[in-house]
Amino acid sequence: MTEPDFLRSTRASYDAVAAEYAKIFHHELAGKPLDRAMFAAFAELVRAGGGPVADIGSGPGRVTEHLHGLGLEVFGVDLSPEMVALARRTHPGLRFEVGSMLALDLPDGGLGGLVANYSIIHLPEDRLPGAFAEFHRVLAPGGHLLVAFQVGDERKHLTERFGRRIDLEFHRRRPDHVADLLVKAGFAMTAQLVREPMEGSTEPTQQACLLARRPA
Repeated sequence: MTEPDFLRSTRASYDAVAAEYAKIFHHELAGKPLDRAMFAAFAELVRAGGGPVADIGSGPGRVTEHLHGLGLEVFGVDLSPEMVALARRTHPGLRFEVGSMLALDLPDGGLGGLVANYSIIHLPEDRLPGAFAEFHRVLAPGGHLLVAFQVGDERKHLTERFGRRIDLEFHRRRPDHVADLLVKAGFAMTAQLVREPMEGSTEPTQQACLLARRPA
């Protein structure tokens, strides 16, 4: 099967900026208490049911590390080999693999939880149902899902970041729309958080975090 162009360009773009991205965003969660609260709620829910957690779009591994610190058995999956190599060097005690959220190399029903933290933002609209179907497939009945993304209706194309040439599409989305797609994929919604941009941050828009579960 031919790989879609957007996957190739997304992979190449993050390969190009991996080192700079990791330096800039390494301590990002320290200044975001509401984001940490949603991760804490997710971790508590997953611990109650058990099972491993996949951090899909794990990048340099900062969220994977944070979830590990919350007591979860967690591993990271990322499209970019450079990001995965960097995450393995930075967090040698954790597992990271190269993979795509559209075709996860994971067994059916094997996960207690799945996180997609700002990783669906590079998916075209018509690819969202397929990704959410994959999330549903790999989660065990009763498993929990956390999805975070920027709020809006815009599509943005970047050709440069951190002084490097890239070819990257960003999609902002409405929480109700994403929640509706999750329900159509078989999930039950647990919670929705929409927060304002953090003061002093580079965030230009509201940020959304959705919690859902695969019904038991």
